[in-house]
Amino acid sequence: MIWLYFISSYLIGSIMFGFLITKIFFRKDIRVRGSGNVGARNAGRLHGKTAFVLIFLGDALKGALVILAARYLQFSETIQLIGLALAILGHIKPITLKFKGGKGISTFIGGIITFEPVLVPVIILGFGILYPFLKSFTLAGLGTFLFIPVVLFLINNDWLSCIVALGIIAILYAAHAENLKERLKPNE
Repeated sequence: MIWLYFISSYLIGSIMFGFLITKIFFRKDIRVRGSGNVGARNAGRLHGKTAFVLIFLGDALKGALVILAARYLQFSETIQLIGLALAILGHIKPITLKFKGGKGISTFIGGIITFEPVLVPVIILGFGILYPFLKSFTLAGLGTFLFIPVVLFLINNDWLSCIVALGIIAILYAAHAENLKERLKPNE
């Protein structure tokens, strides 16, 4: 049953709302426009706030659905987080789009908030503190995510879940590697 859940988690992650919504409503292939990324941010730049919100919510729903399914099946918190990791991998490397997807942030946010709702103020506060210093949504968001395993440990006292959460964050950092190199490059 766990393997079926893991495979389903990846496949749920591979449902690409950015591609679907821009194709259906705008009759465009988002993969060849803007940054070429199928995520909410690129769609928002190209098609406005409504497109951003719809795609963000669709992608966040994938993460939430994976966590809720695991809870319904009474899987442990560690298995829930592994399912979330697989959904994020499905979003980043979707079988549906020849393994070229988004960055996984929306799916992560939807899943991790469903996993532990107490993280909402942690994410908001962390972002609010980091953004004025970093002046970058990407850096502030990724920096904020580093607080999540610490808070999870303080709440649940479960090392294994914290390690899996760190693994998920490492996946997100890897997906943003090019972006991070660009933003952290010294000014010439």
